[in-house]
Amino acid sequence: MAISVSNRLRLYLQLIRWDRPAGWLLLLWPTLSALWLASHGWPGWHLLAVFTLGTVLMRSAGCCINDVADRDFDRHVARTAQRPVTTGAVCPKEALALGALLALLAFGLVLTTNTTTVIWSVAALAATLVYPYTKRFFAMPQAVLGVAFSFGIPMAFAAVQSRVPSLAWWLVLGNLFWVLAYDTEYAMADREDDLKIGIKTSAITLGRFDVAGILLFYAGFALIWLLALVEHRGDAIFYMAFALVAAQIAWHYCLIKTRNPADCLRAFRLNHWLGFTWFASIVLFYAMA
Repeated sequence: MAISVSNRLRLYLQLIRWDRPAGWLLLLWPTLSALWLASHGWPGWHLLAVFTLGTVLMRSAGCCINDVADRDFDRHVARTAQRPVTTGAVCPKEALALGALLALLAFGLVLTTNTTTVIWSVAALAATLVYPYTKRFFAMPQAVLGVAFSFGIPMAFAAVQSRVPSLAWWLVLGNLFWVLAYDTEYAMADREDDLKIGIKTSAITLGRFDVAGILLFYAGFALIWLLALVEHRGDAIFYMAFALVAAQIAWHYCLIKTRNPADCLRAFRLNHWLGFTWFASIVLFYAMA
């Protein structure tokens, strides 16, 4: 029995991508950036715990939902063929039950905040449920993922201020461009397989303009966040952060310009450092204020 339980736990951890923290870090840094901005500095241990744990839980729940929705596609893609649901090691009902449990735990955390945040969390869950199915009919499902991955921003402001100001929406717009950039890199790694099985991705839609599109998405992200932060607080720290972000974007171009799948995947996995750069600049600004 001990071996069986151990194996089951290993499969669950594989299902939620526990060994790949880059996924939840991509969600965490924009959320924490919004939390610091909304609080004008340190948000307190309660909200920090709610949004950090909630981010990890919801990303894990999203993986469960995504793998069930994509199980018939994933078996035809070399990189995803060994996922637990795809191989049958975890049945779809079991994966959905785990996803539901994780989402309920995240919702329990949100209930310790306020009504406005709870309402936003329901919308976030809806976006999480819808996204996996948009690959079947929407030319750029990464845009839907961008919406789902941006809900932490208005939720953070709502938790602190019980409202969502214009600053939050500018950050959401910039974050949407960022998701389009890094998930297109991700899609470039699977383009040949995706073309064979007939699903839609931004990498396929953009075609030979994929690299140029990614650079434009990155530029939109970096410029919108810079303008939003400078207008909000205005400080040289944010210009330095922008320079660091721009340097990372240049490195991403070097990685993806040849469209080598391994390099595109590497670029995707490095993306959380862009989000961390903005977050660190915000924390530093308030620490020095």
